[in-house]
Amino acid sequence: MTALRALFFDAFGTVVEWRTCVTKALTAAAQQVLNSGRVLPPDVRHRASTMGDRDWLALADEWRKSYGRFTRTFDPSSKDFVSVDQHHYASLRDLLQQRGILDLFTDNELWSLTFAWHRLDPWSDSVPGLDLLNKKFITSTLSNGNVALLEDLQKHGSLPFTHLTSAENFGAYKPSPLVYNGAAKLLGLDPAQCAMVAAHLNDLRAAKSCGFQTIYVERHLEEAWSADEVEQAKKDGFVDIWVDVNAGGFLEVARRLGIE
Repeated sequence: MTALRALFFDAFGTVVEWRTCVTKALTAAAQQVLNSGRVLPPDVRHRASTMGDRDWLALADEWRKSYGRFTRTFDPSSKDFVSVDQHHYASLRDLLQQRGILDLFTDNELWSLTFAWHRLDPWSDSVPGLDLLNKKFITSTLSNGNVALLEDLQKHGSLPFTHLTSAENFGAYKPSPLVYNGAAKLLGLDPAQCAMVAAHLNDLRAAKSCGFQTIYVERHLEEAWSADEVEQAKKDGFVDIWVDVNAGGFLEVARRLGIE
C-alpha cells in the first residue's frame, strides 16, 4: 500500500452530527415565532402548533435526503453552479410548503435556518482525533458543503483541519470523480497517497474508484445502505480500514494508523 500523506474527510455525519442540531434549530425557530405574538394565518398557526419533536425530526430527515438527491444528480457540465446553501434554502421552502407552514417564517428566518447547517456540532472524537492525525498527516475536509459553510463549521466546532477543501472548488459534487481527483491534485499528491474518511460507503466506493485509500468510520444512523449491502461491501473489499460505530471514531483511526 502506498504511504499515506493526506486524509480527506467527509463532513456531514462523519465529522459533525446534523440530525439533532438541525432538528433543534427548526423546533426552536418555530416555537419562537409561535410565542412571539406575530399575526399568522390561523391554519398555519394551527398546523405548526400541532407539530412535535418527531415532526421536526422527520422534516430534518427529508431535508437531508433532498441534499443527497441534489448532489448525486447535479450535472457538473452545467454553466450555473448551485451551492449547497442555495439548495438547502430552496429545499426548506419546498418542505415547509408541502406541510402548509411556509408562511410561519420570514425570508430572513428561512435563511437563518438554512445556516443551521453551518453550526453543526462535532462528534465527541472528532477534535481530539484530528489533533492526533495532524501529527502525521495533512488533514482536509472533502465535503459537498460550500466553502463558506465549511469555514463556519470549522470555526463553530474548533475543528483543527490543516486544509479546507470543498466540492465547490471543482464545480461538481461527490461522487463525481472531478472532486476526488481535483482534491488530490490541489495538494500536489497522487490519489494513492490520499485516503477518504467517511461514514458513507457510497462516498468511499467512489473514492476508491479514483485510486484513493479508504477509511470507513461508522456513525449512528448515517449509513444509507441496507444491512445486506453493507455486508456485501465488506466482501467487496473497497474499504481499507473499517471502524465500527462504538470503536472510537477518529481516535481509533489514529491508532490504526500508528498514532497513540
